[in-house]
Amino acid sequence: MNNKLYLASKSPRRQELLNLMGYSFELLLKDVDESYPADLAPTEVAAFIADKKAAAFDIPENGLLITADTIVLIDDEILGKPTNEADAIAMIGKLAGRKHQVITGVSIRSATKQITFSEETLVYFNPLSLDEISYYVKHHKPFDKAGAYGIQDWIGLIAVNRIEGSYTNVMGLPTDKLRKVLLAEF
Repeated sequence: MNNKLYLASKSPRRQELLNLMGYSFELLLKDVDESYPADLAPTEVAAFIADKKAAAFDIPENGLLITADTIVLIDDEILGKPTNEADAIAMIGKLAGRKHQVITGVSIRSATKQITFSEETLVYFNPLSLDEISYYVKHHKPFDKAGAYGIQDWIGLIAVNRIEGSYTNVMGLPTDKLRKVLLAEF
């Protein structure tokens, strides 16, 4: 890849995953409105927001920008980032003992081309007690995570029974698919 890589994400997990993939990159940070049309299908929201983030930046001629957004979806309800402890506890309570979808939208943009894709992973949670949920929220403070949890955290070790799909997608960046698109298209 001959382009200079930029990552527009505050997520330490996305930054870590891109580093682990062996890519050198520069961070670009900007607050972007993450609203979306009310009539947009829930499965399309993450890609819509990734595109919106990509549009907020000017790309240098030799640059390649990666943006992403992750949502948790259960019963057609999008669980974003919790606003406080009670919200986090309620979100995890909805997930406990059930299956949900984690969808990450990724946009890769150069000065002349843009490719956007989504990746979906099914995550199956074990039942959890209120004490377990409260412990996790109090000690791990998952307020910057969609669905109020990080699969790489304590809760992932005790609550996730199995997944169908990409593990790194649940962390916020589907690395396998990202690499394939970068190699094939850029």
